[in-house]
Amino acid sequence: MTDHDPTERALLLLSLLQTHRFWPGAELTERLGVSARTLRRDVDRLRSLGYPVDATPGAAGGYRLATGAHLPPLLLDDDEAVAIAVGLRTAAGASIDGIDDTALRALAKLEQVLPDRLRRRVHAVHGNVVSLQWGGAPTVDADALAVLALACRDREQVRFEYRRRDGDDSSRLVEPYQLVSAGRRWYLVAWDVRRDDWRTFRLDRLERARLAGVRGATRDLPGGDAAAFVAESIRTMPLPHSAVLEVDGDADAVRAMLHWSDAEVDPVGDGRVRVRIGSGSNEALLRVVTWLAGRYAVVVREPDDLARRVDQLVTRLRR
Repeated sequence: MTDHDPTERALLLLSLLQTHRFWPGAELTERLGVSARTLRRDVDRLRSLGYPVDATPGAAGGYRLATGAHLPPLLLDDDEAVAIAVGLRTAAGASIDGIDDTALRALAKLEQVLPDRLRRRVHAVHGNVVSLQWGGAPTVDADALAVLALACRDREQVRFEYRRRDGDDSSRLVEPYQLVSAGRRWYLVAWDVRRDDWRTFRLDRLERARLAGVRGATRDLPGGDAAAFVAESIRTMPLPHSAVLEVDGDADAVRAMLHWSDAEVDPVGDGRVRVRIGSGSNEALLRVVTWLAGRYAVVVREPDDLARRVDQLVTRLRR
């Protein structure tokens, strides 16, 4: 890069500033192959175009793209443009409250300026991928999602109201670590300041999320994997409903059918097994029984209410 192509150089500078939160001045001059004086002129050119570039003086100084009053044009390479378009199409069918229309408006603006070659790539992806949509899924407030994402990035404490599994409400002060998308549900992994421990929070049970204005401490999540932490939290949470079943089947085969659960499968002789399984609802337990009954003979030993519901289902099927 030389001083004789300022437009190309300014675009490259903008691209660099959009990929890092802070660039030392010396590193930028080396990347662009220009003097410090030329770099300052290029920064001024970007400012005149509406890009708010902050400068830090001194030997260790540098530049960063600051938050502005409005959104200036973004400089995207081909892969980034395709990724954003695909992400917006996916977001249009997500379980985030109010984001579907917003995503469609943003997608319309982006596709209007996409070159034909990139538009074909985007359409090829979505023309050959379909999403299984689940009705009645809990929705997440888009504003809360944005607040929590910023707090995770900046390690800032957040306050919110939270409805627990038992229906009780509580006020929380947490230090967000990471957001985890688990299919139809979103979770926040955070350090609970008042309980002095790590916790997971379902975002559809969370209200009035707001930044507390206090930086959180640097903490290491046990295991370092937020998704694994959420999975373990779900697996070990107390389940309010349980059942005991007798199944005419091989223990290993029955375990394989119930691999997604924490069911206990114990042989009882004569090719039968006893299954102890917990769930969040009686409806889910009924689905387990019908799932197993598709392959094996099943008898519900506990609870009586589940046994009655199975008998009612059998009667309706016979009709």
